[in-house]
Amino acid sequence: MARLPYADLTHPEVSPLVDQIVAERGSVLHLYQMLLQSPPVARGWLNHLTGIRQQSSLAGDIREMVIMRIAILNGAPYEADQHAPIALKEGMSQAQLDALDAWEGSALFNEKERAVLAYTDAMTRHVQVPDAVFDDAKQHFSPREMVELTATIATYNMVSRFLEALQIHSHDDR
Repeated sequence: MARLPYADLTHPEVSPLVDQIVAERGSVLHLYQMLLQSPPVARGWLNHLTGIRQQSSLAGDIREMVIMRIAILNGAPYEADQHAPIALKEGMSQAQLDALDAWEGSALFNEKERAVLAYTDAMTRHVQVPDAVFDDAKQHFSPREMVELTATIATYNMVSRFLEALQIHSHDDR
């Protein structure tokens, strides 16, 4: 159970945001139910995540592979629960999802995917990225894509940390 109560979605201050979230996401997931405790934070978060998830030029399978790896590294089951179906829809295989926890020893990932996973691991585990890891990833992407990849990794580390600090889980009531 979450450490704080979820927001009242019928409160007039959050109603416009609830409508926007439903229009863009289909429903108000637990993450947004919590964020709506602070409408200004929820609004900024929604705009930022919309840019990352829906307006980036980064391929969907790469984006979702990054998100799933971050969920594993940060022990964020809610994030994994929400994104596993999206990852499959975006082109990842179930075998790849199953191998993400030990990707270094798996033959299921190509050179580009391995570079992305190494970059994700470095940013998530150590913050500072060694030049060799950055250079390996950079050879597969344009400058715009590298910015979007980096922003995606940074953003989903933020998401998992928020979820886990407040203990937001898929099985919560509401």
